[in-house]
This record gives sequence, structure tokens and C-alpha cells, in this order.
Amino acid sequence: MPEESLQQRYAPHNACFGCGPANPKGLHVRSFTSGDEVVADWTPEPHHEAFPGVLNGGIIGAILDCHCNWTAAHHLMQKTKAESPPCTVTAEYAVKLMEPTPSQGPVRLRARVVESAGNRAVVEASLSAEGRVCATCRGTFVAVKPGHPAYHRW
Repeated sequence: MPEESLQQRYAPHNACFGCGPANPKGLHVRSFTSGDEVVADWTPEPHHEAFPGVLNGGIIGAILDCHCNWTAAHHLMQKTKAESPPCTVTAEYAVKLMEPTPSQGPVRLRARVVESAGNRAVVEASLSAEGRVCATCRGTFVAVKPGHPAYHRW
């Protein structure tokens, strides 16, 4: 039986486009802890391309955003010794597209928390394909409180 991802374990009914297991048309990013990093392998399909052979930049942004968000949520859960992660949202993020990302095979996402204070975590990540880093990301993710539309979405 395959290992359970963070999304499957803590948010099986989440319908997020990028990472929600319950979204039949979503991207289904599956993030796993690996030491002080969170990693994911994701395989594009032809409809994720910007043009033949190259992954769309918006799709790159979506998978990095979701993967980083789960990295932050897992970190904040560990930091507070909670049984489940807080619901986190993206406060800001920036993606640098360094070179075209090939779409014929899997991409590897790697993320780690580089700063953390209170209910916030700053995450840096990379996306690699064919052994090359094609994109990087840095973002701030915040645990939301009651009253926020995303609160209890998991």
C-alpha cells in the first residue's frame, strides 16, 4: 500500500485545485516529509503544457504554492505539538521560472521552512525536472483563525 501523503492524512475531503484529494479535476499534489524537508513527485499531463514539451508556468505556480503551504502547515503543527495541522493560507509567494520545465516526465518538489514566528512560516522551495532546477519559490504562509473563509476547510 502506498504511503499516505500529508494531504490524504489530514485533509482527505479538501477540494483545493492544486492539492485536494477530493477534487476530481485537481492536480493532486501529494507531499511527504523527508527529514527537515517536504518532498513531492508530480507528473504532468499534456493538458498542463504551455506548448508542446513544456509545463505551463501557472501550473508550476499552483503546485509550488500548495506544496509550500503544506510544508508550512506541517511545520506549525510540529512546532505546537498539535495532532493535526492548522489551516494555513498563502499570504504571499513569488515564483522564479529559471528555465523551461520539461513536461514529459515527473517533476520533483522540495520545500523547507526558513523562518517561523507565531502563526507564520516562510518557506523556500524548488521544482526540478530531468535533474535540473527549473523553478524556485519563496512564500509566507499563515495559520488562519475562526471567521476566515478557509478556517476548517480541512
